[in-house]
Amino acid sequence: MEDTAKYLIHADFVADGVVERTDVVGAAFGQTEGLLGDDLDIRDLQDSAKLGRIDVSVDSEGGQSFGTITIASSLDRVETATLAAALEAVERIGPCRAQVEVDRIEDVRAAKRREIVDRAKELLASAFDEGAIDSDDILREVRESVRVEDVTEYEGLPAGPNVASSDAVLVVEGRADVVTLLQYGIKNAVAVEGTNVPDVVAELTRERTATAFLDGDRGGDLILRELRQVGDLDYVARPPEGESVEDLSRSAVDAALREKTPADTATLVSEHEDETPEDDATESPETEDAVEAAATVESEPAVESAAADEATAATDGSATPAPEAAAGAVQTDADSAPEPAAPSPKTVADHVEAVVGSGTARLLDDDLDVLAESDADGVADAIDAAATVSRVVVLDGPVTQRLLDVAAQRGVATLVGTSEGEFVKQPASVRVRTADDY
Repeated sequence: MEDTAKYLIHADFVADGVVERTDVVGAAFGQTEGLLGDDLDIRDLQDSAKLGRIDVSVDSEGGQSFGTITIASSLDRVETATLAAALEAVERIGPCRAQVEVDRIEDVRAAKRREIVDRAKELLASAFDEGAIDSDDILREVRESVRVEDVTEYEGLPAGPNVASSDAVLVVEGRADVVTLLQYGIKNAVAVEGTNVPDVVAELTRERTATAFLDGDRGGDLILRELRQVGDLDYVARPPEGESVEDLSRSAVDAALREKTPADTATLVSEHEDETPEDDATESPETEDAVEAAATVESEPAVESAAADEATAATDGSATPAPEAAAGAVQTDADSAPEPAAPSPKTVADHVEAVVGSGTARLLDDDLDVLAESDADGVADAIDAAATVSRVVVLDGPVTQRLLDVAAQRGVATLVGTSEGEFVKQPASVRVRTADDY
């Protein structure tokens, strides 16, 4: 069973008394029987080779027994996790009160991948004659095989290994898109595999921060339309028109994700095609004629008005020489001219310089204007409470996991701190930078 197992359940137990291995095995069978129904009964699963034997190690000291339970499973992730949780329902081992706690669920395939990489390194070092084959080609093939191994399944759909645990997901069209994104370190993509969006993907978009990353063609438009009907998208990212996600370079992927737009304002490729340059060129002469005509119509009343003013001035003795009147008209035009444009907004580097060392944080909009300021320690609460979504947040402090999670939920694009913390998971929608980058 260990050769075909996908997961290993590791659990620890403590019993208030001296117990033996058979007591632990009997407790696991007896106290989980009927708890989860016939489909997840331990005996039946072992009979069908979906579950391995229960391995127990036990030691006794000071009137207490403690040890570990290990069970090999070839069930899927959900069933394995449910079975592991059922072990924690064991309250007695033999005649003694006991407590069981699952320590971890090990993915056996991850260990196998590590073995593949280590063995590949050995083979590269010793199995080939010098110069018989280009080592760069071999490394590329080995890396590619490992990346393909990283493609997992989420409810039967091709997906990256982090889809089940990440709070943000990318919805793509096919398996090739998932593989391409894995090459660039993006592990939270799931493929819909066609224009008929599966219910499980629609449910994901309602539960997570969801970005649709679809090809720049009509096929991508069809999937986007259905996702809008059956799901709840937050953002839409598209490659340049006519290009596919699977063919993009790393820089093109980064650019497309940086330029993602809110789902409710995203346009379709077919809408771009309707706005053809030929139409603009055809309408241009008519537009110019219309502008000239409007200018002529507006200028004639102005001339008549000036003549009338001169006639009135001549009768009441207040007439002024024509050149001065013209000069006055010129002065009036100058007075009504628009004021010079305001200076351009600050750069991120300017905000970094102002914030570092101050113990504060700044929330910036798309034009890098300050929306709000707060203490660096309270910046996560400030982002969460802000009425307007910040585009960039600069703080005098480290970027923590909690700050990263809040930023992803609120749609912040960039976080700039004095340093980066230890991230358990990093949403693809948020870029993290340090002050040294500026």
